[in-house]
Amino acid sequence: MDILDLAYTHVTGESEFIDDRLKFANEVVVELVYSHVARGIIKNIDLAPASKLEGVVGLYTYKDVAHNAWGAVIADQPILAEKEVNYVGEPIVVIAAESVEIAKRAKKLIKVDIDEIVEADGTKSILDIDTAISKKYFLGTPQKIETGDVDAALKNSPNVLQGNFENGGQEHFYFETHATIAYLKDSDDGGLLELHSSSQHPTEVQHVVAHALGLKQHQVVCVVKRMGGGFGGKEAQASHYAAMAALACYKSKRPARLILGRDDDMKITGKRHAFKSFYEVGFDNDGKIQALKVQMYANGGAYLDLSGAILQRALFHIDNAYYIANARIDGFIARTNIAPNTAFRGFGGPQGVVVIENIIEDIASKLAKAPLEIRKINLYGIKDRNTTIYGQTVKNNMLHSLFEKIEKSSDFQRRFAEVCEHNKKVKDRNKNKDRNRNVEYKIKGISLTPIKFGISFTAIFLNQGSALINVYTDGSVQVSTGATEMGQSVYTKIRKVVSDVFEIDHSFVKVMPTSTEKNPNTSPTAASSGADINCSAAYNAALMIKERLSEFALNTKKQNYQQINFAQLVKDAYFARINLSAQAYYKTPEIHFDPQTAKGQPFLYYTQGVAVSEVEIDGYTGNTKILRADILMDLGQSINEKIDRGQIAGAYIQGAGWVTMEELRYSDKGVLLTHSPTTYKIPNIQDTPRIFNIDLIFNDQNDVNIYKSKAVGEPPFLLGISVWTAIKWGLLNFLSEDNKLKPKLDQKLKIPATSEDILNILY
Repeated sequence: MDILDLAYTHVTGESEFIDDRLKFANEVVVELVYSHVARGIIKNIDLAPASKLEGVVGLYTYKDVAHNAWGAVIADQPILAEKEVNYVGEPIVVIAAESVEIAKRAKKLIKVDIDEIVEADGTKSILDIDTAISKKYFLGTPQKIETGDVDAALKNSPNVLQGNFENGGQEHFYFETHATIAYLKDSDDGGLLELHSSSQHPTEVQHVVAHALGLKQHQVVCVVKRMGGGFGGKEAQASHYAAMAALACYKSKRPARLILGRDDDMKITGKRHAFKSFYEVGFDNDGKIQALKVQMYANGGAYLDLSGAILQRALFHIDNAYYIANARIDGFIARTNIAPNTAFRGFGGPQGVVVIENIIEDIASKLAKAPLEIRKINLYGIKDRNTTIYGQTVKNNMLHSLFEKIEKSSDFQRRFAEVCEHNKKVKDRNKNKDRNRNVEYKIKGISLTPIKFGISFTAIFLNQGSALINVYTDGSVQVSTGATEMGQSVYTKIRKVVSDVFEIDHSFVKVMPTSTEKNPNTSPTAASSGADINCSAAYNAALMIKERLSEFALNTKKQNYQQINFAQLVKDAYFARINLSAQAYYKTPEIHFDPQTAKGQPFLYYTQGVAVSEVEIDGYTGNTKILRADILMDLGQSINEKIDRGQIAGAYIQGAGWVTMEELRYSDKGVLLTHSPTTYKIPNIQDTPRIFNIDLIFNDQNDVNIYKSKAVGEPPFLLGISVWTAIKWGLLNFLSEDNKLKPKLDQKLKIPATSEDILNILY
């Protein structure tokens, strides 16, 4: 089975997801009662009317939880709210009922009285970063990365720019919402909870559920066959909802199924972090950056979740592809009364990269130069100017080669000149402010942006994994790892690596559902490292068995083992009592980081790439179309090029959605207004580039990773930023006679660059 086979079962509906599992006759449906107040004190919970409803099996509150605190890093969040609520959507009551209809009726009967908190100055809920800053509401501890003497360098810089930049959040919009089915087994032997969860982190589900119910971890097994998408949204927060399903199962002694509806999933789960960054940059007259000072504020939401690690990665990626000798980057997490924000593809990297890319655009405008010229002059060097702000040397730097190749393959310079000429003609036709709708009013923009994305978990201990391989006497193989399949086809890559080691057809290798029973203490499938870690562990396990078989074949004086039928060799080895099973371990080498000094080598290597995006903006509606995208990436030696090209295309489109149309809107009471497909727009087929070119360069120098490959999951997402820079440059080119930035444009264009924002700039 290869990537095409997996795609076939997805589109035919044969692939099994959580809610496709057969229902037991005694199964209960789980529904949640959550807060409709963003910040308040719980005065009373009236369960009596709902408890009398026929078909209601159980109603559970925090009093039914053994340990009512959880968190991905710090346990600062209640499983079920106790005395207060801190965001709209915070779970308060778990309902177990015999049908969906009964559960929803019970939900309407439960009355929760909440007094809204009002501070002395009249402040109620805190929903935005600016208010949190003014009120000094923060989560976690501040972070800092510093190198050189930034104050002296700023003072001596010929040019200095100051400003701020905002990016909004983003909804994950996975196809399968949060889902868990819990089964109670082995009641005669201490009890065992088996959870089938749509989770990127089975081990965390196991840990959170065990802790919440007062069980030992060996009493909980989490199984993940596949997810209908994750994008980071199921790295930490799947554990929360799994705990509620487990609570209903454990208390009722019946299987329990929790499947969030789309609206509820969007209302009550965390998103990509919105950021606001204040910057000061010094540069010379050529545009070379001399100094950079940034204060970054992430909107963490009500609880910490993974915000600390996400902020850290944002700080790590503020440099993107550019050498900065003098820098001070400070990071803070604003506490607000919205759902705790969480991991999302890129994990803070996009929020860091987009700040420096915006600054590059501003420098180009200030100096009346082309942005590409500023980017190229600031690129990391090969033999010098190659140390990051946190002290890591940029090895295997392919950035210059990538720029050179894509500039030619995309015919960038010719197209750049054509776009300038096009905008001049449109501007000449639209001198009159009372524009005639019969006159074409289409503005174009084009931009080339790079990405240098660090690969490894920044929490060093997570860079480990194990694999279990069983070889059977017919020559077939089962593989179990800690990797979870969420549509990125990591199973296909693992299958290829194992079949390559044994030199057998991949159809003889089956990758089993991920289970904490077979692979304990797994790391999440995240940080783009799922294939790196788990393919390496599987390779090690397969190699152990292969070496045993090789030694057996040689010791029995048979012909060279490569020429022996694999199945026959395995059968002979079995009768000779050779172990045909192996468990192997892998930990990422060479990485280290000292948080006290903010120096080290947190990444094993960098995935690099460049993208050219050309856009067309409708001057009457503000709508943006991507006319053409050219992407060139360094993925080392690809394990499976089909998969990697698919990941590049999907990530770029998702990134383009973030920077153009995906806008989260909240009411002044903290209610998410964009909580359905009718109010929240993600890219559809009409939003994809009309011309879409994706290519890879040859690079066999990444010796530190399996097959000399490079990770692909997250890095291409950040290439979608080129769509935003194309919009910004296009508007600037159209509006400015002298190609210098107008204050209005600088203040207005943020992420996402929605149609409304574009119209506000144009008019």
